[in-house]
Amino acid sequence: MKLTAKEKSVLKEAEAIYERLAQAHTGEFLNSPELVANIFKARLVGEEREHFEVAFLDQQHQLLTTERLFSGTVNQASVHPREIAKRCLELNAAAAVLAHNHPSGNTSPSDSDLSITKQIKDALKMFEVRVLDHIIIGTSGRWHSMAQANQI
Repeated sequence: MKLTAKEKSVLKEAEAIYERLAQAHTGEFLNSPELVANIFKARLVGEEREHFEVAFLDQQHQLLTTERLFSGTVNQASVHPREIAKRCLELNAAAAVLAHNHPSGNTSPSDSDLSITKQIKDALKMFEVRVLDHIIIGTSGRWHSMAQANQI
């Protein structure tokens, strides 16, 4: 499907809005799953494809930035731990919170969600970067915290 010039313009505006929403929280202390989920809900609710994002934090868990690193199809996104580690090092992040959406609306983590979370956690541990949580956002704004469910 080819996008019209107007559709491309709307998408560009939406990306700018997402970036402003994320940056509005820069410097905030991310000390609860609810606060983190609200940041990601603003960015991921209503998306028709799966997107994987990371909130990069400093040593005191203040938000440095939030970035969309991977995008995929309606039911999966290819995630590469190496790229997440690279970005953590570039930002001098001490911790990270992972998030992605499930366009199906089901917020339960799949086996592949649990597996990639472990792979990322193991990769970042080598660089002394802690993975604090992995949030899954559903279409209605419901969310699931792997940390709260002792899945991380």
